[in-house]
Amino acid sequence: MSFDRSSGLLLHITSLPSYGGIGDLGPAAYDFADFLAAAKQRLWQVLPLSPTGYGNSPYAALSAFAGNPLLVSLEKLSDWGWIDGERIAGLPGRSGNIRFDEVVEKKMPLLVEAARNFLHRNQEPELAEQWARFDGYCKMNATWLNDYARYNVLRRKFSGAGWNEWPKEYAYREAEALALLEKEHGEDLAVEQVIQFAFDEQWTALREYCVERDIRFIGDVAIFVNYDSADVWTHRNLFDLSEDLSPIRVSGVPPDYFSETGQRWGNPLYRWDVLEVHKFDWWVDRIRRARSLYDVIRLDHFRGFEAFWSIPAEDDTAVNGEWVKAPGTALFSRLQEALGELPFIAEDLGLITPEVDALREQFHLPGMRILQFGFSSRGAHNYLPHRYEKNTVVDTGTHDNDTTRGWWEHGATKVEKADVKGYRKPGHEGVVWPLIRAAATSVADICLFPLQDILELGSDARMNVPSRSGDNWGWRCPEGVLAPELAKKLAALTEVTDRDVVPVDTEVAAS
Repeated sequence: MSFDRSSGLLLHITSLPSYGGIGDLGPAAYDFADFLAAAKQRLWQVLPLSPTGYGNSPYAALSAFAGNPLLVSLEKLSDWGWIDGERIAGLPGRSGNIRFDEVVEKKMPLLVEAARNFLHRNQEPELAEQWARFDGYCKMNATWLNDYARYNVLRRKFSGAGWNEWPKEYAYREAEALALLEKEHGEDLAVEQVIQFAFDEQWTALREYCVERDIRFIGDVAIFVNYDSADVWTHRNLFDLSEDLSPIRVSGVPPDYFSETGQRWGNPLYRWDVLEVHKFDWWVDRIRRARSLYDVIRLDHFRGFEAFWSIPAEDDTAVNGEWVKAPGTALFSRLQEALGELPFIAEDLGLITPEVDALREQFHLPGMRILQFGFSSRGAHNYLPHRYEKNTVVDTGTHDNDTTRGWWEHGATKVEKADVKGYRKPGHEGVVWPLIRAAATSVADICLFPLQDILELGSDARMNVPSRSGDNWGWRCPEGVLAPELAKKLAALTEVTDRDVVPVDTEVAAS
């Protein structure tokens, strides 16, 4: 699928300066949408919106379908009448990085309280419309919502233990055990459903607000899912597990220039043969859900749809893995048949073979180019604008990169700095905006900037360091920095690079 010429900003929802210690779907999200509109940006890129597991990573989710409860705005719930304003006073403020433990400790009980209030007020006329939508939401999402609620309740019941450590009757989903769970924890299950409903209500409202301002969302779908997740617990037959429920082989990438032992991610691998027999129905459901959330979908680790690195689960490193072919053509053909045109961006970074390129080109998917990667050697020039094709997405950096300023100050080698100076000679304004202009003036259809680069922030504002086990994902945009002058500066660049034209269908949708 090809896209109109446009640009946008990368800012995950958690990075907003919202009330409560973490970015959410409340007022700060609308303020950022207004900034995007003033800057003539038509795209807002976010990371996976899923509930996070180990390490607070949105790429280590407890569900591939659910929304992260911490993104639900308590301010909005108070406006709805679900919880009194006094109850949400005294939470962490809008400034500073996220302290996840504190946010979970203080915010989750209030979300549960608000959800219980909603359940207990089911006869009140002022909530009748929401109750009707809640009923419809539960029916429409029953294929994943019910099991996600069960998974969450059981996870709490067994003190956060992984599902494979639960009593056998629950780990193996025995019918009598699940029936007993429904009987003994009916309200707890309903609370989980209500919180998911609140997430969808708030997300839908924000999307509608953005549509009115000609803004669309790019969302991220990770190829693999977490072992400790509602997905693997519910669909054990779709994953490469042994009889005792442990993974047989797991995901990662092989040794390369950056790591002598490769990367062992540890996600369970799919049983693609079983998925194919069932016409990839689970993937159809997953992408259908993603399309209900996002306008454009970035497929993380796209090369894994052509071939994936399969590692023995008992190994501590990725050294002894092997490449195994994946049915990418069959999968994308089935998705196209079931869902129509595929609004995908292929994250084709890393070791890319001709076969991976062929799969991407077969379905006309744009690939990605990261500007920071283009200056290390002649072989890296594929990432520089003079080598781009039109059907391309260019980023100055991603959530895994250092900020452009941080890279320049701490990460760039002498060779890279010399190449940058030869390519886009930095002047008195520094290196960040010259590289932003290099991306914006390229032929690439889509141009994306992390907000940290627009603000010219250093390494302290980095979102994630892949090799670091902790202290990631916590950055938040400081309050008051999205000034009108900055919006005007970005808008001027957007206009002169012809990235501000609103397509006819967007104009109709917004009218």
